[in-house]
Amino acid sequence: MSIHPNLTNHFLIAMPQLADPHFSHTVTYVCGHTEEGAMGIVINRPLGMNLGEIFQHMNINTTDPQIRQQAVFVGGPLEPEHGFVLHQACRSWKNTLLISDEISLTTSSDILQDIAEGEGPSHSLVALGYAGWGAGQLEQEMGENSWLSAPAASNVIFDLPVEARWQAAATLLGVDLNKLSDEVGHA
Repeated sequence: MSIHPNLTNHFLIAMPQLADPHFSHTVTYVCGHTEEGAMGIVINRPLGMNLGEIFQHMNINTTDPQIRQQAVFVGGPLEPEHGFVLHQACRSWKNTLLISDEISLTTSSDILQDIAEGEGPSHSLVALGYAGWGAGQLEQEMGENSWLSAPAASNVIFDLPVEARWQAAATLLGVDLNKLSDEVGHA
């Protein structure tokens, strides 16, 4: 049995030939990876909804138009009715997982109230749904060359325009995705 690295706090960068409509040309931030499986949030697939719409649905008020206009993302195909907030690791809310020294994941609504009031983290990404892999599934997909992995960089998640994140994550490895072949094969 081969030993695979723990990909927690890494990016999964979809290879150009990955045809799955949920993951084509995506970057997924891996929040947890164990022998039982992996869980992550896609960071470059806007939902076409803004945070103001989420706040309205949850009866949360905000007076800041910039906060209201913040994009909401499709975090993955699983549990699209559940919200996830990737954010700067500045403090904890009711249900916060510290992933690295820089990044946390919160699933409780108290963080949304604080964001609305301007008391939340200075950097955050709100997503509905998540990406998940069962035991051995991610390792198998890695072996099939579906993904590249790279240590995560918070600036890719929080600072770059959405359309730049896929290539920027690959650039962390020195890879230009535009120069990779769409053909699958092994030498």
